[in-house]
Amino acid sequence: MRLLISFAALMLSVILLQLSTGAISPLDALTGLQEGFTKTQIGLLGSSHFFGFFIGCWWAPRLIGTVGHSRTFAVFAAMGTIGAIAHPMWIDVGFWVFLRILSGLCVAGCYTVIEAWFQAKLTNDNRGKVMGVYRVVDIGASSVAQMMIGFLEPGAYVSYNLLAILACACILPLTLTTSKQPKAPSRPRLHPIRTAITSPLGVAGVIIAGVSTSSFRMAGPIYGQDVGLTPLQIGQFLAAVLVGGAMTQIPAGWLADKYDRRWVLLWFSVASIAISFSIARVNSTDPTTIYAMAFLFGLFTYPIFSISVAHANDFTTPEQRVELNASLMFCYGIGAIFSPLIASALIQNYGPAALFNFITVAHVGLLVFGLIRMRARPTAKEKTGYRYTPRTTFTVNKLLKRKKLD
Repeated sequence: MRLLISFAALMLSVILLQLSTGAISPLDALTGLQEGFTKTQIGLLGSSHFFGFFIGCWWAPRLIGTVGHSRTFAVFAAMGTIGAIAHPMWIDVGFWVFLRILSGLCVAGCYTVIEAWFQAKLTNDNRGKVMGVYRVVDIGASSVAQMMIGFLEPGAYVSYNLLAILACACILPLTLTTSKQPKAPSRPRLHPIRTAITSPLGVAGVIIAGVSTSSFRMAGPIYGQDVGLTPLQIGQFLAAVLVGGAMTQIPAGWLADKYDRRWVLLWFSVASIAISFSIARVNSTDPTTIYAMAFLFGLFTYPIFSISVAHANDFTTPEQRVELNASLMFCYGIGAIFSPLIASALIQNYGPAALFNFITVAHVGLLVFGLIRMRARPTAKEKTGYRYTPRTTFTVNKLLKRKKLD
């Protein structure tokens, strides 16, 4: 019973954390446009978030080892609270870049604590069920967070104060649990060059996943406003992508386990090219059409990360898998940091369709590289089991690890 209560507390903290940090990106985009920020500057805010996230992934395990899980969670949640509540105090791009770094630190740090806690408490008997609930809770809360911008007034103190309250409230469930804190997680070592040599296509796949998903997430609100969507419709537009991405994970996993993962990865990339190219050419202002296309975009684009990770894991040993996956997260971060800035600059200079033209070009590059790699060597004879891999922290790869090879 105590274990179930502990998990419930962690899940509630995840919900509150997502509602706060998930809503701040579209709210910042709409507020920035209202206050006269350029679209490139808004993209810089998105890049700053992922820069903070990347630092947080490094720092959090070290801080846990120094002050423990609960205090580390409180530290990073406080950063998220400060990052949200300080926005209306000074409407300035440079200041907001700093605040978005804090929000990125908050996400990385809090998720590292939560996933490290799960890692210590889960067993092979309950791991699958708990992780399934964790994924549903995370995606569900993230979808709700996107739609919150329908009633959050851009630039208003109340809007940012509400997000700050949620960020602060996420401390309560985890810090009040009576469950004993786990041991500090070990610090994953990164070997990105070795990983690129081990699986060039896997690395290319996660980089393109970082480019496509982060550029959409951060520049999507700009696209929505440019094509005439209301704030509520923009939230629904962003949520449709998450729903599509969640629904395709099971069939994508079945395909990746049954067929050559390289072909599965490339066909998903082809589908991403087709839907991104279509969105750019149609450039519709009809909300229903936009939602449907956004759903298809998530359906075909979001599984690419997990398929790429599964493919890369086929070429390594169980002992090396955690470090390999941490290196893949590093590569994902490279794509995620720079792409929002590039995408928003393209929208500013060439219009909203440029966002999906940019994503199309990225996937064309992945397709060409994948075809070249398929001629270089055969696929792995033995496969690891496919798993939906959240793009949260370096710690999640240990959390998904089994004692026995799938």
